[in-house]
Amino acid sequence: MNNTLTKLYALSLSTLFWGSVALPTMAQEALRTLTVTGRGTEAVTATLAQVTLGVEVRGRTAQEVQQEVARKANAVLVVLRGREVSQLQTTGLSLTPDYQFSNNQRLLVGYIGRNTVSFRLPSDRVGALLDAAVQAGATTIDSISFTAPETTLAAAQRTALQRATQDAQSQAQAVLSALNLQPRQVVSIQINQATPPPSPVRFAAPAMADSTPVVAGELEVAATVTLQISY
Repeated sequence: MNNTLTKLYALSLSTLFWGSVALPTMAQEALRTLTVTGRGTEAVTATLAQVTLGVEVRGRTAQEVQQEVARKANAVLVVLRGREVSQLQTTGLSLTPDYQFSNNQRLLVGYIGRNTVSFRLPSDRVGALLDAAVQAGATTIDSISFTAPETTLAAAQRTALQRATQDAQSQAQAVLSALNLQPRQVVSIQINQATPPPSPVRFAAPAMADSTPVVAGELEVAATVTLQISY
């Protein structure tokens, strides 16, 4: 009985000893990693335009201003609906006093009324629509930004991710080859992708004799991929 207990005790000590030796080795191997970040891009043609325009009227009385704003805004809406724009919505509606200062006194000289709308349409139709909207009564073109359909952007993001992954792998291979080391496996992957912000164009509505030229250009979809690779 005593011999059996002695053998079990010795076996336990041996297991503990070798386990304590193996742990630092495993930890040391876990530190043998290389972290690289690759970047990929894909260009997309901006085929959609997001437009915000409006009507601004100044007058002596609030009722007069409000009625004129309503008249012009309705005329502009008729044009927009006739051109079959999408996502049409009112984005601003205001009526505010118009003051002037004279001899340190604030004098009410009238009112300012505004009505703004936003909408989306194909970018190749923007110029002609802006001309028609201004002719109908629009007095401000607040902003124009260009984008692309969601399906197009999603496909571009996948391509950008693939290129970013290939870039990260290429970087890792170059570094490890220079050190005569071989990659073993990918330990972790981190993805960072972003939808490109709309490309903005801002200007005030001029008196237009010719059709307004509008060039949409391209959007760049970018992605980065960070790989941690053991060796």
